[in-house]
Amino acid sequence: MTLTVLAETVGITPVNLSILKNDRAKAIRFSTLSAICDVLGCQPGDLFSVERSPGLTGQHRRPSSTDENMLGQAKLDRPR
Repeated sequence: MTLTVLAETVGITPVNLSILKNDRAKAIRFSTLSAICDVLGCQPGDLFSVERSPGLTGQHRRPSSTDENMLGQAKLDRPR
């Protein structure tokens, strides 16, 4: 399936799908993620991996809106 066909089927622009694919997105709507998973027949965990930031310890604290590194960086993997 091409990116163009996937974008049309999901209901987003090819540019937005490319942004997701190339790790340039800062967020994704749950409805978009769900639609992508429905079309590809997968689960969100099949598409994402979490890379912990260096120096992140096991300490737990509530992250602030400016503390994006607390949660690590989610990366959209290419479907297999």
